[in-house]
Amino acid sequence: MAPQKDWHFDKEEQRRLKRVKLLKASAGCFNQKGFSGTSLKDVAKILGISDAAIYYYVKNKEELVNLCYIRALDLGEAALQRAEKEGSTALERLILFLRYQIDEVCGDDGPVAIMSEIPALKPEHRAYILNRSTRHTKEITRLIKSGIADGSMSSPNPIASCDAILGALNWIPKWYKPDSNLSSKDIADAFIHTFTQGLTTR
Repeated sequence: MAPQKDWHFDKEEQRRLKRVKLLKASAGCFNQKGFSGTSLKDVAKILGISDAAIYYYVKNKEELVNLCYIRALDLGEAALQRAEKEGSTALERLILFLRYQIDEVCGDDGPVAIMSEIPALKPEHRAYILNRSTRHTKEITRLIKSGIADGSMSSPNPIASCDAILGALNWIPKWYKPDSNLSSKDIADAFIHTFTQGLTTR
């Protein structure tokens, strides 16, 4: 029975890995060409598979972009949860979140979809994505407010600070090139310096 169980596990793992590969390739296409400019044929070409093979995983392009957005949210939430467990002060947790999130976007987990075309989703998908996105934004805002309370951060407007941070993070896939000289650590260091120390020389 053991070999049969292993065989089933391997099949499930292979399917999961293929699904992740599909979502990464799709995210790259959507980031570059947008929802309307991307076809399933484009994604299939990148993966070197037939158009029909994609329908084994999704019914249409809308479902595919929805899954890409869910994956983006999963990664962002995972980065925050990890940071919350490991950091002591709120500032340390924010720094860790930035580092982990950027490592996901620029590392092996990338490309990650830019959630810029939520209106293209079906109403039920749109509501789900917006609900999770809003919850994630509130968690980052809460973290900044905690930093103000524990004295590790200063912000005249925590909501605006949160929007600036998440906006900058969300846009990385638009300009980041994996074959560039910039590593995820380089980008994280620059982001952390900018958001914690600013651009002044004081």
